[in-house]
Amino acid sequence: MEIVNPGVFGSAIAIGIFVGALASLQAGRMLGERAIRRYGSIGSTIGSLEAAVFALLGLMIAFTFSGALTRFDARRAQVVQEANAIGTAYLRLDLLPAAAQPKLRETFRAYVDARIATYRKLPDLKAARAELARSEDLQEEIWTRAVAAAQAPKARPEAAMLLMPALNEMFDITTTRVAATQMHPPAIIYAMLVALSLVAGLLAGYQSAGEKGYAWIHKIAFAAIVALTVYVILDIEYPRLGFVRLDAIDQLLIDVRAGMK
Repeated sequence: MEIVNPGVFGSAIAIGIFVGALASLQAGRMLGERAIRRYGSIGSTIGSLEAAVFALLGLMIAFTFSGALTRFDARRAQVVQEANAIGTAYLRLDLLPAAAQPKLRETFRAYVDARIATYRKLPDLKAARAELARSEDLQEEIWTRAVAAAQAPKARPEAAMLLMPALNEMFDITTTRVAATQMHPPAIIYAMLVALSLVAGLLAGYQSAGEKGYAWIHKIAFAAIVALTVYVILDIEYPRLGFVRLDAIDQLLIDVRAGMK
């Protein structure tokens, strides 16, 4: 399950970057004004240094944003894969003896309900983990009943050959989806992104010391844009917990559940 909730940590980081960037801009401007009073100028190399830092900041934002979108698309594809796997396995229950099908179909419906509830209950991690544990228990029950039914005297010879791989795929995608929620960039990447934002603010403020008419609107705009960008990256990186959601794609599982009669 997801570990970080952007609704809490993402907002705190964004606010921290906003305040920190404002402070860095002001501190840099004060240092620049002090350098002008002492040396008469702020130096000719600071502009190129500022450009290099901003280029690195842009590169970091581009890579983290691109990676977050890639993982977001992968999670959506996994929902489609699970819906297809469940639908296929459920249809192949027809290969089992008629007497074994009703209980298995009932267990299947309970399993799909647990899978839907697992992600619907996020960001309540405790409730989501409880539903995940219930679905894992139902996996064992489905497998046990399916094996027994496939080995029954009246079972078709092809039942086990077709049903068991479908069940394996249905169970495996569960592990894949759980693992996907835990695949994120190392924390040092985000720490570096925050640090670069503050350094860029410091250098931009220093460079602006020699400019007249540099208003607070420029400082607020810079801080807000950087903070909002980082927040959006975190929101995409941790869907289901912020404004970016996967609820629409979950309708595929709901449709599969509705078709289980």
